[in-house]
Order: sequence, then structure tokens, then C-alpha cells
Amino acid sequence: MPHSIVIWIISVAAIGGILFRPFRLPEAIWAVAGALLLVTLRTIVPRDALAGVAKGTDVYLFLLGMMLLAEVAREEKLFDWLAGQAVNHAHGSPQRLFGLIYLVGIAVTTLLSNDATAVVLTPAVAAAVKAAKVPRPLPYLLICAFIANAASFVLPISNPANLVIYGSHMPALLQWLPRYILPSVVSIGMTYLLLYRTQRRILGTSIEKHIDFPALAATGRIAAIGIGVTAIVLLAASALDWPLGLPTAVTGILTAALVLAKAKKNPLIILRRISWSVLPLVAGLFVIVEAINKTGAVRAISILLQQTASHSAARAAWASGIGVAFFSNLVNNLPSGLIAADAVQGAHVPEVIRNAIVIGVDLGPNLSVTGSLATILWLVALRREGQTVSAWKFLQLGLLIMIPTLVAALAALWW
Repeated sequence: MPHSIVIWIISVAAIGGILFRPFRLPEAIWAVAGALLLVTLRTIVPRDALAGVAKGTDVYLFLLGMMLLAEVAREEKLFDWLAGQAVNHAHGSPQRLFGLIYLVGIAVTTLLSNDATAVVLTPAVAAAVKAAKVPRPLPYLLICAFIANAASFVLPISNPANLVIYGSHMPALLQWLPRYILPSVVSIGMTYLLLYRTQRRILGTSIEKHIDFPALAATGRIAAIGIGVTAIVLLAASALDWPLGLPTAVTGILTAALVLAKAKKNPLIILRRISWSVLPLVAGLFVIVEAINKTGAVRAISILLQQTASHSAARAAWASGIGVAFFSNLVNNLPSGLIAADAVQGAHVPEVIRNAIVIGVDLGPNLSVTGSLATILWLVALRREGQTVSAWKFLQLGLLIMIPTLVAALAALWW
């Protein structure tokens, strides 16, 4: 059997395992198993597999720092405090609470990444709405899923997929903001309006006007300062066109060390709760994409992209943005981002096409529960809170929310 067919069979099987988790095995097992099988069958030589793993170094460091910050903030009840503040400032209005939680979601996604919103904010919102005696909490929990993707291209740090798409060619902050700030505003605004419109009938008429929650401890304030410092450092690194992984890892480690020293807590408390499996999951995906590159598929996409762009850059941008948005829901946005990045790099097309791909990769996953790692993590957090959302129900919402928002955000690239 030709190597290219074997690569595709193994890759599809591995990605299917990641999305559907047969036998309830963790996603990382399927990614790593697929990568090891590709090497074992000699469809990719170990040297190339290691090169694929090495390409993700900046992403691993970025995820490490963000996971440390998120777990420290959760341990010190920072997000519980923020959610409690939102409830009390809502003054008994479900509509106002909906808006306030949405604002918190924007801030967390922008400064901590979309995965942090899914993992950390979801249980905090669940605890807050329970304390506020909200009869139907799902509308507020849906915010955590949709804003995690809708706000994930405000800054380069808002989504690890951004680092994957640009690789070592991440634009400086002063280049990033002019390209993406208007599409981000459109994405965030339209997602809010459409999500609220679909949920307003079940928000209810009133909630508790005041809930009691502990004051933010000194360690919680240190965690908040650490997050703020991290955001400033990353903005500076982005402005200077430096890789973002190492600064994120350093500030995350320093923040965790300061908080743990102040609280006199065992570091294992934090280390045990970090989702370490995310790192081999990402490494396995890098190897799989490296193997797919050898089938010639990426080169074919690159040639097609170049030919389309030669006739009309606008048409190529629209086709790329919409195409990768839907493709991300079939294979998850991290693999689709890796493939798109390699295709764009080989095509040497106008920058507006890469801009459209970023929007498609980041926003497209709002269509289905399989679209992004953040949404998968949100589902896990949701189940822990005793809530469930069927894939069909999410898809119904996604069709109403993601498609018009994607079109509007892509159109904003030319405003």
C-alpha cells in the first residue's frame, strides 16, 4: 500500500480518536499513538518526526505558562471572585448578568487564551449562577464556549492556534492590531447579539440580587497582578516581534512561585491539576501534520491557493477563511491551522489571505463541539458541573451564530 494512503488512514483515525474519544481514552493517547504508528511503519522517518515535534516548541512553552497562570488563579479563587462580582453587579437582572459574564469572558480570553476561558471560567460561572439561584444556568455557561472562540484573535496570545499559523513569523503587535481589531470587535459584538437573541427567552425574570463570597485574598491579588504583568510582557514581546512562548512560561512560573510561597502551599497542588496531556496531544498533532505534508496534499492546496490568488486575492481570502472555518469542525482547528500555515507559507500569497485564515481557524469552531480544543475542554468542565449539551443542540446554535459572524468578520478585513 502506498505510503500516502497509509498516512491518511492513520491521520484520519488519530484525529477521529481525538474528536470522539472511543473507549473514553484521553485525546492525547490517540494523537501520540497515531504519531508513533506513523514512525513505526516508516511512513515518516524519526528525524522528520522530531523536526515536527520541535516546530511546536513555542506553543508548548506558551501553553505551559498559561496553564500555570490559570491553575494558580483558580486555586486562589480569582475567577470565583470575578464571577461573584458579576452576580452582585447585576442587581438581580439576568440580562445584565449575561452581559457582565460576557465581558469577563472577553477579558479572560484576550489575556489568558481561549483554553483558560473554557477550563477556568466555566466552573466559576457555574458556581456563581448556582449561588444566585438561576433556574436555568445553561445560557450563562454557553457564553464561556462561544466567547472563547469569538475573542480569540484580539491578540496573538488569545489562542495557541495563532502561534501555529504564524510560527516564527508572528507579526508585531502594532502590525497585528490594525489587521484584527475591527474583525475582532465585529466577531465579539455579533456573537453576543446572536447568542443573547437565542437565549433571552430562557434567561428568566429575576435572580438573587446579592450573594456572599469570600474577599479576594492577598494570594489572589498576586495572581491577578501576575496575569496583568504577563499581558504587558506579551504585548511588549509582540511589539518587538519576539516569540511569545518563553516569556509566557517565565511569567507563569514566577507568578506560580510567588503565590505558592506566599500561601505556603505544596507546588504539587498546582502541578497535579494542570492538564499535562495537552502537550503530548499538540506534539502528536505536529507529527501527524508533518507526515501529511509528505503526501503532497499541502503542496496541492498551496498551488491551488496561489492560482486563485493570482486571479483575485479577495476571492482567495474569502474561500480560504470560509473553507478553513468549516474544515476546522471536521478535524479540529489545531490540525487545520497547521495545514493552512504550511500551505500559505509555500504559496507566497497576499497577507490578507493569511488574515482570513486566522479568522476562520479561530472563529469557525463556534459551529460545533468538535471545532476546537477549547470547546472540547468546555464540554469536560460542563459535565463536571452536571450540565450537558448535545452535539446537535450546539450545532443548531452554531449555525445561527457562527456563519453570519464569520461572514461579517471576514468582510471587516476590507473596511
